[in-house]
Amino acid sequence: MNVFYHHVYEYVKGIRRLILHTTLKTYCDRIEDRLQKKGIAYLIYPLGKNKINVFFGDDACIEVIKRFNKQNLFDLTDEEDFILGALLGYDTSKQCERYLGRKCRRAAQMSRSYAA
Repeated sequence: MNVFYHHVYEYVKGIRRLILHTTLKTYCDRIEDRLQKKGIAYLIYPLGKNKINVFFGDDACIEVIKRFNKQNLFDLTDEEDFILGALLGYDTSKQCERYLGRKCRRAAQMSRSYAA
């Protein structure tokens, strides 16, 4: 929970506008309680049997994630993955490299499937 509390601190201080925190399901009630008391928008998605992904931050950032309409990060399109990385504050150049790599891999998969 200490990492979660630090993430809340970073958000409140304006260091980050969106946070993705992965933790055990057993902490879900405590996390929701804290975010509600602080008036911070959030989304919680299951991650396997025992874990959850908690997105929290600015209302607009949370709304973007809601509009992706996907609970599993693996289901994000290349563009959604890029947007999420940017919202989370990841290095923009590295996000561009990641996006281009994903696009190249997808194109290679498509050409292999057409050749088969």
